[in-house]
Amino acid sequence: MSNGSLTYAVAGVDVKEGARAVELMKKHVKETFNPDVIGDLGSFGGLLRLSGQFESPVLVAGTDGVGTKLKIAFMMDKHDTVGQDLVAMCVNDILCQGAKPLFFLDYLATGKLKAEDAALLVKGITDGCKLSNMPLLGGETAEMPGFYADGEYDMAGFAVGVVDEPKIITGSSINEGDVLIGLSSSGVHSNGYSLVRKIFFDLLGMTVETFVPEFESTLGETLLTPTRIYVKAISRLLEEVAVKGMVHMTGGGFFENIPRILPLGLDAHIALGSWQVPPVFNYMAEKAGVARDEMFGTFNMGIGYIVTVAPEDVEKTLSLLREAGESASVIGSVQKGAQGEKGVILCES
Repeated sequence: MSNGSLTYAVAGVDVKEGARAVELMKKHVKETFNPDVIGDLGSFGGLLRLSGQFESPVLVAGTDGVGTKLKIAFMMDKHDTVGQDLVAMCVNDILCQGAKPLFFLDYLATGKLKAEDAALLVKGITDGCKLSNMPLLGGETAEMPGFYADGEYDMAGFAVGVVDEPKIITGSSINEGDVLIGLSSSGVHSNGYSLVRKIFFDLLGMTVETFVPEFESTLGETLLTPTRIYVKAISRLLEEVAVKGMVHMTGGGFFENIPRILPLGLDAHIALGSWQVPPVFNYMAEKAGVARDEMFGTFNMGIGYIVTVAPEDVEKTLSLLREAGESASVIGSVQKGAQGEKGVILCES
């Protein structure tokens, strides 16, 4: 091969396909724009006005990925939902501090770029952004031949929000007797998929096409259900209720996430049986013999988000959440624990 015939395309990067992917993405991205977005797509940086009534504005940022749930998307060759998972994992986190989402950025890396697949991924991201009331302000699509297997990719996201400093929610005001209200998840969400895949594919020998009567769907459809986004319901709640603490139920399940908002000397007593556990969790526990504490220490078990309020605010909180379309229930309370410690206790009803 002569020097004159060596090109970027020969090295495995198709710039024209990248440009085509951007064109396919644009219509989805523009659907997320609001009046605070300045300019159009294609600039080196995204611009956004910081509007709103904030006396002491504090920026709240979060970044995350989708994890090995992407493997399910590869198996099914279905790429239009995992983008919502990406947004959810970031925006549900910053929501816990009481932040109003401002904007989202995404990063997509793949070995061989397919414009249509990239556009589907971005469509999922824009779906998540619309559910979060924030624009997709920009992103990066990287074609990296030889780095990823054919047909595979990875995604990362970055969300920024704003909250007035006096209104930051940290959990520091939580007291004995306060009540934990759980909002239902849409399923496994985006955590614990290494164990999920071990159970269903390695141990039980199932495939994504296996129809599971208990799920009323195929295994793949159940596992690829997008992570629920709680922004709209929680934003409304914060306008009317003095929420003391909030938890996004991600990796580490109940035992790692709930203590993150508890003051020392307090425990969260979780009332088992106070909410409906989705069939996928019971199926894994029973068919694979996974212990209860392992399940609650890995998965959300049907509770995707938790708000902590004073007893007198419980009924109003439940009413507002249900009016916003959430399935919400009292799942426990805050009690005195060991001095200098904080934890989670699962209580049989």
